[in-house]
Amino acid sequence: MLPNAVTAAAPGLPVDLRRFSWTSRLTADYAHDFSRLAAFYNGNPADPSAWRDAIARTQRHGRARDGVAAVIAAQQHRRNAAAAAVTAAEQLRDPRTVAVVTGQQAGLFGGPLYTLLKAITTLRLAARVREEHHVPAVAIFWADGEDHDWEEVRSCCVLDAEAGLKAAALPPAAGGSRPVGRVTLDDAIHVALADLESALPLTQFTPQILDTLKRIYRPGVGMSAAFALLIEELLGPMGLVVYESSDPDTKPFVADLFAREIAMAGASARRASEAGARLEQAGYHAQVTPALGSLALFRLRDEREPIRVDGTMAVIGDDREPLADLEARARTEPAGFSPNVLLRPVVQDTLFPTVCYVGGPGETAYFAQLKDIYASFGVPMPLVHPRATLTLVDANTQKFLTRHDLPIETLRAQDESALNELLEAALPPAVESSLGEALRAIEDRLTAVAAAVVTVDPTLEGAARSTQGRMQDDLKKLHTKVVQAAKRKDDTLRRQFKHAQAQAFPGGAQQERVLGFVYFLNKYGPPLIERLCQEPPIDPGTHWVLTP
Repeated sequence: MLPNAVTAAAPGLPVDLRRFSWTSRLTADYAHDFSRLAAFYNGNPADPSAWRDAIARTQRHGRARDGVAAVIAAQQHRRNAAAAAVTAAEQLRDPRTVAVVTGQQAGLFGGPLYTLLKAITTLRLAARVREEHHVPAVAIFWADGEDHDWEEVRSCCVLDAEAGLKAAALPPAAGGSRPVGRVTLDDAIHVALADLESALPLTQFTPQILDTLKRIYRPGVGMSAAFALLIEELLGPMGLVVYESSDPDTKPFVADLFAREIAMAGASARRASEAGARLEQAGYHAQVTPALGSLALFRLRDEREPIRVDGTMAVIGDDREPLADLEARARTEPAGFSPNVLLRPVVQDTLFPTVCYVGGPGETAYFAQLKDIYASFGVPMPLVHPRATLTLVDANTQKFLTRHDLPIETLRAQDESALNELLEAALPPAVESSLGEALRAIEDRLTAVAAAVVTVDPTLEGAARSTQGRMQDDLKKLHTKVVQAAKRKDDTLRRQFKHAQAQAFPGGAQQERVLGFVYFLNKYGPPLIERLCQEPPIDPGTHWVLTP
């Protein structure tokens, strides 16, 4: 896809996830104190014995292996998948084969950096399973085309040559809840591609990455199909199996599951709510709050419509239908249904021999509410492994952070508080000590003056205190002026700080959640993927600051 480039890899900087304000207690304990959460999951991914148990459970559970493998083979044929991906998919026919699975909505131009990190974590875990447990293991990427959150997937953000945050985007949805997999690109994709091209800084990789995107993202192609093809072109040669979830040909394999969800009439929502209550009692948060009396299914027509239960009736929009009729329809027309967040993992693990799911913090949290749902369908719940998490910076930024011993999380605030601290630390010691001595002297002497004047006239104490306050304020203002003078003098430090801040927290948000991974491929080329497939460590609990 892209020309090669030779880069010298700099060592990464590890950061404990608990240092970040956005890290929830559940995320922190999952990585560092799993015993507190053990009751909500089906094994600790840091425990080798949990992997052995998960592999055994998965291999014992029957699945339509040949049928699912045939559907994937047809998808791969349409996309002209790499030989390594085709070979990996064929392994799914083997009853010994297990899978490490991840998934993501079909984001424009591949979506944010964390999408790439999910896929790479999955590849690395599958390789670890093969090496340590001596069983065939396949990495699968679930390209989700049945979600309807168009606003979340229609844009791709990058940094321009001045490190300004720019977005290339498709138009907002006209309304409704149409699944992304049913959206076909039109001429608006040309505008989005042009915006991306104008924003991306020109590098040796720019021409080919734009050619690739223009070949994949074109009018007449489905949004989900384009996303799946891009992921496959990048990681298929490494053996990643991409599965388009909106493919109706796999729905017959989960028709019975859909029908049972209807027959249980809201039991999945109740079980998830009960698990959420237990989480909250344990001091955590419930990630999913399903509406009681709802099914964990959508009806797929022109839009994706939720289903409610009213006695023996199913309510879909303005329509009412006996639950028994809807259950029969699910068995005969399963392509007309789609799982919601509670049922999608069970669908996934009915289709695939999933030994482990790789997810972000939110997904790891909602799996804590699914254990009883898995059990109710008789499907083995997999291990859950958090995806790798990192910030990619250039060598100058990494040197800046190291030289000043500056914690990366201090860059998040979109102000100059951390910069002021750096500048103050850089002031000549004589300036700081002199100003500090002056403040202390004023406090000491004026306190003594205030005590003395009250012997002459008690009403003078207030005047003495006011004089003390004014003198202290004047010294503080002088201190501020000194700092401002240092700012003007040290433009280099200011530029370095702003550069690091723009890279690490564009717009004040986490880099991996904001910037599209195409930005980094444009900047670093194929060696980025090659390096991430080898390092940094993917064990949970650590965020890495990495220079490709």
